[in-house]
Amino acid sequence: MDLIIKNGTIVTDSAILKSDIGITGEKIVTIAKNLKPDTKTEIIDVTGKYIIPGGIDVHTHFQLPVSGTVTSDDFYTGTKAAACGGVTTIIDFATQDKKKGMLYAIKRRMNEAKNKVCIDYSLHCVIINWNDTTEAEMKDVIDFGIPTFKMFMIYKERGLRADDAMLFQGLEASKKFGSRIMVHAESESVMNLLIKRYSNIKGLGAYAHALSRPNFIEEEAIQRAIKWTQVTNSHLYIVHLSTGEGTDLVKLARAKGIDVIAETCPQYLLFTDDVFKDKKTGHLYATCPQIKKRKDNIRLWNGLADGEISVVATDTCTFTKKQKAMWQGDFTKIPFGLPGVETMVPVIYTYGVLKKRFGLNHFVSLVSTNPAKVMGLYPKKGTISKGSDADLVIFDPKKKRRVDYRELATNCDWSPYQGMELAGFPDITISRGKIIVRNGKFIGEAGWGKFLKRTPFVVRDLSRVAV
Repeated sequence: MDLIIKNGTIVTDSAILKSDIGITGEKIVTIAKNLKPDTKTEIIDVTGKYIIPGGIDVHTHFQLPVSGTVTSDDFYTGTKAAACGGVTTIIDFATQDKKKGMLYAIKRRMNEAKNKVCIDYSLHCVIINWNDTTEAEMKDVIDFGIPTFKMFMIYKERGLRADDAMLFQGLEASKKFGSRIMVHAESESVMNLLIKRYSNIKGLGAYAHALSRPNFIEEEAIQRAIKWTQVTNSHLYIVHLSTGEGTDLVKLARAKGIDVIAETCPQYLLFTDDVFKDKKTGHLYATCPQIKKRKDNIRLWNGLADGEISVVATDTCTFTKKQKAMWQGDFTKIPFGLPGVETMVPVIYTYGVLKKRFGLNHFVSLVSTNPAKVMGLYPKKGTISKGSDADLVIFDPKKKRRVDYRELATNCDWSPYQGMELAGFPDITISRGKIIVRNGKFIGEAGWGKFLKRTPFVVRDLSRVAV
């Protein structure tokens, strides 16, 4: 064995045990007590610490051209930040090229990431055009190793929107291929009406962003997407769920046997739309969909605990203060997005486990195991077992750290979590057997990460009820 991790408490989605972990090359080769090293084995004693499978953030936007700028985290700084936060796999996006097709766009995006990624990664393909060859292209993309496709129900003006006919056909194809359609669910025509209405009212500032997207904007779109999923008997994934009403719809659909899986993000769990009322900093918090109200926080937490929401991801889309200032008082021009990949695991551990909303096993299921299962990475990723990749995060459950953007690896000059005291930041992060974070500091290298080919892995029943 190249590496033995001794005396830690292993936590998976289904077990908690004290044992050693033996690693050879990139794989876990044994889990047993009192493992004996040979002369070349490195030994790490982690007495008193938890060992969890590496976090998997299935929703990131690194190096993304948008709103007249490019997100400040590229594939290097973004994946470096991920590692420092206990995330060992990310899934980003490649947008279909209308002329040259999906695979062309995917390979172009892979080339952008190639020599930069510090951890393993994959991509989703965004479908923005449907024609006679699109379904065949989807099959080619699945065979290439990408079984997930995103469709926007908004952004017609950007050329990204999938209308109902496109979404319906995408879902039909997902049924045929065992792939999964991811949707950004907001109801565009009414939303645009309200955006125009509130943009004509002076003095609202960034709070107009919240007023222009009431909860029914997300609720109606989710309801529609679920109906198309039901009638096509296909496979739906709702990204960045932000409302209590949306959570109720997901619960009802799953009770009916409709294959809908939902993710939510830390920003929708911790913040309320009161942040937009601050005239100096409110615009910094603008995301799409936007942060909602306290009652939505509560319902989302309950949805996570009860297994109605299966995945926590971040929708990381990082902009500096200067980039956010591009709005110049016009809420319709704010670059939407927040930094979050570095703080996801600590936030969910601190506010989920330590606040007794759910237990350790459920925490692991939300940030690692369920994402791996939904996205076709399990059991290579998302668990600690013999033969799995040695992607491990080791942290002291009692050690807390006050968030300061100046100490984060994220390439941003502010943090929405500034000043929060969080536990769960890793002392050690291991990616495929290689230590890339030690004593909380990144020691990895650009280009270490590999592109992960995924398989269709259609699962319906994921999260167990919290204990």
